[in-house]
Amino acid sequence: MTISAQMVKELREATGAAVLDCKKALEEHQGDMEKAKAYLAEKGLAVAKKKAERIAREGKIETYTHPGGRVGVIVEVNCETDFVAKTEQFQTLAHDIALHIAFASPLYVDIADIPADVLEAQKKKFYEEGRAQGKPDHVIEKMVEGKLNKYFAEVCLMHQPFVKDDEITVSDLVTRAIAEIKENIKVSRFARYELGQTTADTGGDED
Repeated sequence: MTISAQMVKELREATGAAVLDCKKALEEHQGDMEKAKAYLAEKGLAVAKKKAERIAREGKIETYTHPGGRVGVIVEVNCETDFVAKTEQFQTLAHDIALHIAFASPLYVDIADIPADVLEAQKKKFYEEGRAQGKPDHVIEKMVEGKLNKYFAEVCLMHQPFVKDDEITVSDLVTRAIAEIKENIKVSRFARYELGQTTADTGGDED
C-alpha cells in the first residue's frame, strides 16, 4: 500500500511523533491509522506531544565555535530537571543544535517568533508573485502556502532540515529526544555571531 504524505501528516498531528517514525508505523501496519497510533504509543513517541505542555526551566546554555573562530553560537536548550540536563544524551542534543545553528544560520526559533510585520510582508510578496503570473485565487492560495512553508524551513530553526540528517527537521530531532528522555525539551533562544557582522542573529525571547 502506498503511504501518502497526507496520511503521514494526519498521524503526526495526532501523535506528535516525527515524520519518519509516522511513515514507518503506517508502512508496518499497511496504512491502518489506529494500529499505527498504537505502535507509536508503545514506542513512547506519542507522549512527546503531551510532554510539550510541561514546564521546562532547567537545561543548558550551550556554546559552539566553528573551527577558525569565524562563527560562534550560544543557545539555551531547556528540560524539566537538572538531572536530565547533566545526562550525556541531553548534552549531545544541545551541542548538535548549537552546531546546526552555526551551519544553517536560522533567524528565529519557530514560526511564532517571526515578527507579524515580517510575516505579512512575505505573504504579500508571495500573493503579488501569484497575481503577476495571472493565477486564479485558489491556485495562488496553494502557491502562497507552499512558499511560506519553504520560507519557514529557511529561517526557522525548528523547521530546518537537521544538518547531520536532512531526512528529519530539528523539531523531529527534539521530539525524538523527548520521547526517549521522557521530559519536555525546548529551544528557548539563541544568538549566532559571525565575524564581520555588526549584530548577532538572535531567535526566541529575550528575557
